Amino acid sequence: MMRFVPTLFAAAAVVCLTSPVHAAEQVSFEGKSIKMIIPTTAGGGTDISARLFARFLGKYLPGTPAIVPQNMPGGGGVTPLNFFAQQVKPDGLTISFSSSTEADPLTFRAPQAQYNPAKFGIIGGFGLGDQLLIIRTEALPRLLDKSKPPVAMGTVAGQPRGGMRMTLWGNLYLGWNTKWVTGYPGSSDLLLAIERGEIDMTSFAREYIVDKLMDPSKYRVFYADGLGRHARSSGRPDFDNAPKFIDVMEGKISDPKMQEAYNYWRAGFLFKWVTLPPDTPQAIVDVYREAFQNVTADPEFAKLMDQVMQGYTVVTQEEMVVAINELAATPDEALKTTDELLRNLK
Repeated sequence: MMRFVPTLFAAAAVVCLTSPVHAAEQVSFEGKSIKMIIPTTAGGGTDISARLFARFLGKYLPGTPAIVPQNMPGGGGVTPLNFFAQQVKPDGLTISFSSSTEADPLTFRAPQAQYNPAKFGIIGGFGLGDQLLIIRTEALPRLLDKSKPPVAMGTVAGQPRGGMRMTLWGNLYLGWNTKWVTGYPGSSDLLLAIERGEIDMTSFAREYIVDKLMDPSKYRVFYADGLGRHARSSGRPDFDNAPKFIDVMEGKISDPKMQEAYNYWRAGFLFKWVTLPPDTPQAIVDVYREAFQNVTADPEFAKLMDQVMQGYTVVTQEEMVVAINELAATPDEALKTTDELLRNLK
């Protein structure tokens, strides 16, 4: 009996140390200011949604601290995330609100990157719905006819976004007839280009394009990628009923190397994610996760967020951890294959 008491005491101690409720009672940010690092310039989608989240976060953290957003662009997100991983104290007084770009292994495995998102204290995230492949209707007959001039696929400068990479797989396995037109700075430039007929096809995030390119006689929503987590109705039947690219690709790839590259593409749905730096104590991570749940359940926040990121979905901490880990586990060979395929298309 005397040997059993210490065991019981030890077990009770472990329960107390790991209980989120107990942890929440021990952590308070009263009288403190919390810095939110935003690894982009001001005015973009990540910046606007981060600042809205910051408005509500302090309300649900113990001690109701002030949340101070700070834009820290640089190196395509690498510079601020390096700083976040290497120099920020894991005391809960600095968080990051980032985009899926910073979680992409093509970004964080670059030589200048010194962080691994899988080691961060992930709090939760926001899904941005499917990415859509849109084509001018006049170009449709040429897409499957390689005797005709190729369909001009417009892409951004640097690495093509995930939705744009549907064209890569369409060319290889669905017989598409396209060529890449690269160098557009962003979505607004691509929108103008497809309206003018400079390009025939491109890809947009669903929430960006919901009130644009609405004439079905001129534009066709060719595919939705099908990667959006818990996709909500957009209110546009052509968006909501568009065929899913992942469905049409099912069973098309037999080469294991190509399958790994395709799996890497599939893991890269669009999202924003909220994190603490590596080695943050579990008690602090727990109170932030609880605060995230409360913010996302707040009706006022939900209403305002839907104006900022129309059709957004909440990605729970558990789902966000799985998504980040899937990306972090991408084999180097898959990245190499993807890079080779993209270079061959240019």
